[in-house]
Amino acid sequence: MTTDLTRVFVYGTLLPGERNAHVATRGGAFTAQAATLRGFRLYHLSPEAYPALRPGPPDATVHGVVLTYTPGSWAAALPFLDDLEGLHETPPLYTRERVTLTLHTGEPAQAWVYVYARAARLDAPGAEPVPHGDWRGVPGRDRPAPNAR
Repeated sequence: MTTDLTRVFVYGTLLPGERNAHVATRGGAFTAQAATLRGFRLYHLSPEAYPALRPGPPDATVHGVVLTYTPGSWAAALPFLDDLEGLHETPPLYTRERVTLTLHTGEPAQAWVYVYARAARLDAPGAEPVPHGDWRGVPGRDRPAPNAR
């Protein structure tokens, strides 16, 4: 289990107030801090009604929140997060990658982020880039299809 880094950058359904925010709390307490991730592009998938994060141009920006857990809480939360993100599916839906991002205070920080692994899906209908990089501004994001994450 990866416990040396106890932060995860969330940008979609795991954001505080979004439909899967409760999954993040299953490991225990954490602090939440606004952050920005550069060099990645955000997509909204429909009818799935969840976002996909992929590497993008250096000037691309994604807005989200860094959840910082204690080491014990992180170890408890990680299986729930990995399960939600389909990390162990065949093929995986997302992969977990270590990134450097910018906290709202302007400081750089390391965090984990879930990167969408099924790149070919982004060439199919219903994969729309989120031009402002903030999934909370996407109309219809709160209307998930059956079995949506």
